Amino acid sequence: MLTFQSRGPTLCDGLSRREWLRIGGLSAFGIGLPQLQQARAASDTSLLSQKLLPSFGKAKSCIVLFLLGGPPQHETWDPKPDAPLEIRGDLKPIASATPGLQVGELMPLTSKLTNHIAVLRATATDDNAHSSSGYWMLTGYPHSPKNQENALPGAPNDWPSMAAVVRHLKGDQGSLPGSIRLPEEIWNTGKILWPGQNAGWLGNHADPWLLTCDPSQVDFRVPDIALPVDVSPERLLHRRALMKSINRQLDSAPSHSGQTKFAQAPTAVHRWNGWQQKAIDLLKTTEAQRAFALEQETTKTRERYGHNRFGQSVLLARRLVESGVSLVQVNWTRGGADEDIAPAWDTHAKNTDRLKNHLMPPMDQAYSALLEDLADRGMLDETLVVWIGEFGRSPKINPSGGRDHWGHVFSSALAGGGVQGGVVHGSSDRMGGFPLEGRVEPQDITATVYHCLGFSPSTEIHDRSGRPLAISKGQPIEAIL
Repeated sequence: MLTFQSRGPTLCDGLSRREWLRIGGLSAFGIGLPQLQQARAASDTSLLSQKLLPSFGKAKSCIVLFLLGGPPQHETWDPKPDAPLEIRGDLKPIASATPGLQVGELMPLTSKLTNHIAVLRATATDDNAHSSSGYWMLTGYPHSPKNQENALPGAPNDWPSMAAVVRHLKGDQGSLPGSIRLPEEIWNTGKILWPGQNAGWLGNHADPWLLTCDPSQVDFRVPDIALPVDVSPERLLHRRALMKSINRQLDSAPSHSGQTKFAQAPTAVHRWNGWQQKAIDLLKTTEAQRAFALEQETTKTRERYGHNRFGQSVLLARRLVESGVSLVQVNWTRGGADEDIAPAWDTHAKNTDRLKNHLMPPMDQAYSALLEDLADRGMLDETLVVWIGEFGRSPKINPSGGRDHWGHVFSSALAGGGVQGGVVHGSSDRMGGFPLEGRVEPQDITATVYHCLGFSPSTEIHDRSGRPLAISKGQPIEAIL
């Protein structure tokens, strides 16, 4: 479905008459004085000097589904049935719930739910390296230089991840951290971690928690939440008493300058002390225990998401946002049977086989289950769901029957939380190789996420030197809001 919207007449400052009416009737959109004051406090630019859309602050939380390796646009959101066989592949498109939108045949469950989904068919980074293009997608800031594989975390590419920025801005709710990643970090062959997954220069206080786990296991337990089997409550109390004793000695030990050694300790020591206390607080609460208690879900619900690591991680993400976590990032990483030639969604070989038998069915099942579950619970309108990878796949199928890295154009999808469903924004050329119109870059996606969560892209955060920096240099994608 193609939609065209007129902005209407504008006033001398660039705001339309409708936008001024919106400002005058904030309460009609559920935006009152407290929200306006919060937005002003968070950003140099107040709502009165920017376009006020009903989508602003609509999302209370966000779930990011990150598909490591680069999902192919041709077999997901942007099939090319009229292209030559070596371009279109041997999988066919199917109709969706959105008139005019076709999706890949391996998305039968998702195809019925596109009325909730906004598809971006012209996402681009022009970066064909997993780690550097991934850095841009995760942070909204391009890696320097582009096209650098096995790039390592650290300066100059030390911009905080979107998850870290959200945690910093929204803080923690109760005993749970504001942002969580699971079921593991993203890495290249050789366990080389990508940059852009933590808080970078923003500081460890904003680090999204990492939970390395497999929620599909019968004996699923989260190490930092549940007590280890060999630690009784009595031993925990003893350890806490010992920790307090050590901290008291650090606080009281004089330095040569008359200050305490602890006061002069590196910032990392202070941060570690905070993390230590937070972990103990988690162990004492039932709130966190309930959030991770997947056994409380019905058998039908667990089966609907799929009994695999990704499916149960997505279900766990829903429970976490229900419990007050602002952003949960679920990473689709390598499975135990993945080969280095085509791990996860990096289908350099046997693209059709990998998609049919390993990738698309569990993705389609978990993604559609999440959208349906959120809608049934009345949560979809306030939960933004983001479907992304680091790039797409090459238009032409290679001699190994696979598709190679392709950052020049690929597809992304957003749903819920302020996003208008049943919309397709942007298009690629007839081969699915380059954008034709509606190009968006990662900073526009992060700006859209921040907007839906109630933060202007111009909201400032401060680096280690106290320098103010905008959280995003992009703009919210108005066509899908």
